[in-house]
Amino acid sequence: MNLYLLAETIEPCTAEELKEKKGCQYAAVLTSQEWERERERFDMGIELEPDAQHIHNTKAEVNYDSLTGTFQIPDRAFLKKKDYRFAYALDEKGIVFIDDTGKAEQMINEIRRTKHWRRPSLERFLYDFLELIVDDDLSMMERYEEELNRIEDTILFSQGEGDLARVNEIRSDMRVLLVHYEQIIDLTQELEENENGFFSEENLRYIHLFMNLMTRRYDSAVSLRDHTVQVRDLYNAQLEVHQNRIMTLLTVITTIFMPLTLIAGWYGMNFRYMPELGWSLGYPVVIGISIAIVIACLVFFKKKNWL
Repeated sequence: MNLYLLAETIEPCTAEELKEKKGCQYAAVLTSQEWERERERFDMGIELEPDAQHIHNTKAEVNYDSLTGTFQIPDRAFLKKKDYRFAYALDEKGIVFIDDTGKAEQMINEIRRTKHWRRPSLERFLYDFLELIVDDDLSMMERYEEELNRIEDTILFSQGEGDLARVNEIRSDMRVLLVHYEQIIDLTQELEENENGFFSEENLRYIHLFMNLMTRRYDSAVSLRDHTVQVRDLYNAQLEVHQNRIMTLLTVITTIFMPLTLIAGWYGMNFRYMPELGWSLGYPVVIGISIAIVIACLVFFKKKNWL
């Protein structure tokens, strides 16, 4: 069990030190087994027991005298394949993380390393903890945006060729991220309601700030997902244009050879009294007429911009 006082910086402490400093808010990280042994120490009046073994989403549930829930945080390097899952319980005195993955401990240590608070509070800790979950998402989405722009340029200038499989991967990642954001927004709304009065009115502004942050992140993810749809539509449009060009070329070739086919069929009948059959200039004349027809068709099609 690891205990931390929420002072100007997050300070590790012992259970005895925490007991001596009455009125100080805290954060604690316990494994599932430690929670089973130590849960009575925190006296949270929990009705809906946080289940750290069967976690399927990020959520918050209001108890009579506490708030419990779970976190399911996708690994940003493997959005569809890996995530971190842990539970939590909080009241006005502090927050307890029930975590067998080590993720909550890692995040608290990151806050200890980077944050220094003028007015320490549980609300400020929650803001920094939640903000850390989505901290690198904007840069990740910017990289995705640049990648989509490159694919878009490739499609426009390479006859419709483009990595459509990669576009679908980015779209799938955005779906995972949007579901994750929706769950965090729902959790933040529960905190914002402050049904049990755990948070002071003055410090609720941190929850409002995080809600605004999540709204912007959600909008950015929606915009990026829409961009993937636009790239797919562009790919299909360019593919259709390419196919239309092929069909136009085939139609032009067919049209050119139609009169030649007629001539070949006509003189292939070999009737006995066809005068051209005995004419010494018949063969070169037919060749000349055929060449003239081809040239005339090519000139006509060129003027019509069909070639």
